[in-house]
Amino acid sequence: MVHANLIYQKKDQIGYITLNRPNAGNAINRALADELAAVSRQINEDDEIRAVVITGSGEAFSSDANAAETEDSLPSSLASKALASLNAPLIAAINGDALGAGLEIVLSSDIRLAAEGARFGLPEVSHGLMPAGGGTQRLPRIVGRGKALEMILTAAIIDAQEAYRIGLVNRVVPLTELSIEAESMARKLASKGPIALKYAKEAINKGLDATLEQGLRLEADLSIILQSTADRDEGIRAFLEKRGAQFKGE
Repeated sequence: MVHANLIYQKKDQIGYITLNRPNAGNAINRALADELAAVSRQINEDDEIRAVVITGSGEAFSSDANAAETEDSLPSSLASKALASLNAPLIAAINGDALGAGLEIVLSSDIRLAAEGARFGLPEVSHGLMPAGGGTQRLPRIVGRGKALEMILTAAIIDAQEAYRIGLVNRVVPLTELSIEAESMARKLASKGPIALKYAKEAINKGLDATLEQGLRLEADLSIILQSTADRDEGIRAFLEKRGAQFKGE
């Protein structure tokens, strides 16, 4: 399927999404949000995909280049919700500025790798608006309530090193090494049991919205389901035979 606002490629069990509106800073408009939703559904229907990488074309990851586009909160909400629904782990390779809805996409990712020159922020209040693509909910869950309040209420723009310091990104690397680092991480994830990855991601994400007791019960339930899979048997055999496991997602 050909998309006008993004590029999607599949290679060696890894899906690669590139936001492709470079002249608009890869800002999230309705057309791009709809394409992200379509690609996310496509990925979830593809049993071969074990990990996904998302990045931006040009100099920005995704930055609201035009305040008029931020007036409609629906695109950012659609895009973030679609990416958060991916069963496979999502790696954000943040090649440049991630501002507004762009940061909300980053927050919807599972692992976040940033280029040294990237900047991060939710500047909506400067335009008389507020984050509406999950920013007010996901940011405090990642960096804590106090830092999230400071960033959102002051519309602060922070650099990659500060983003790493507060736990917003997992790693900061030179721009020239970003794609290599993201692919290496994706390959590492793709070598793991895909059902186990899916359930571990589900347990963490749903557990954050539950009590500890509820989260522990969910973890136990999902673990029991995993015991009946062929991948679990393959994992044990591979360990005993001192070889790499060949998981089939079964």
